[in-house]
Amino acid sequence: MRKKFNFSLLRYTYDVLTQEFVTVGAVVFFPEDRYLKARLSLRHGRLSKMFGAIDGTAYRSLINYIETKIIAMGNEIQQGNLFIDSSRSLEGLLSDVLPSDDSAVQFVSGGTGLSESPERTLVDLYERYVTRFEKTGIDSHRDENDVWKVFQAPLQQKTMYSGLVAKTISTSNYEFEFERCWKNGIWHVFQPISFDLSDNNHILDKANTWLGRATSLSDSAEKFKLYVLLGEPRNPQHSEVFIRAQNLLTKIPGQREFIHERDAQQFADEMESEYHKHVDESE
Repeated sequence: MRKKFNFSLLRYTYDVLTQEFVTVGAVVFFPEDRYLKARLSLRHGRLSKMFGAIDGTAYRSLINYIETKIIAMGNEIQQGNLFIDSSRSLEGLLSDVLPSDDSAVQFVSGGTGLSESPERTLVDLYERYVTRFEKTGIDSHRDENDVWKVFQAPLQQKTMYSGLVAKTISTSNYEFEFERCWKNGIWHVFQPISFDLSDNNHILDKANTWLGRATSLSDSAEKFKLYVLLGEPRNPQHSEVFIRAQNLLTKIPGQREFIHERDAQQFADEMESEYHKHVDESE
């Protein structure tokens, strides 16, 4: 049975003003299962590459401390020694581990979803937000969660927002869980993609990755429409390559639509209209 979970991301932010950061860990919390666990990266090479020399010993010591605290808290929750009521959010729990202040390493809210497997969910989140960037060396100024917040703000004012759920689209050879979806005959799948990266090749690589992923899912027996929520590069020097990345994404087969951040309010209005149209027809 799919159960609700919350997750947070651990970020190393080099400069508060420019908000240049690297995601170095993921934490997942399944309240119903009393499951709280984290996967954190001790690797600091990418941090040094992006921001200059990093005190590796101090960084590893801090990450080990955070991990130890979360393990202890998770054990207390699992054993029932730590009372968790419905008002106790993951952010509240993590504030006991790492208080919110101006330090470089901080937890940020990731979002919510539904899943059958806590362990798999944690692995998937870690792969999505940490491992794949370590493998490719992608330097991200904004991630998918940052782009989603732009679209989330106007959607939160709409009735349909409360109906968003996670949905896994599957084929015989591949599956992918989208975190924000709703259904009216077919599934409407919202997927933010940040192209606010520091390297042109990484922007194109990311477009190719999503083209391949969406193409693999196009054979699914489950009918769905993919809404690609585009996070544009803030650096004008990447404008031309961003156009090329969008051209690649237009090759995605099946029903799809591309929405820019500047159109977030219009998108929310259209989704609300579609939602009420479906409700009226079903009555």
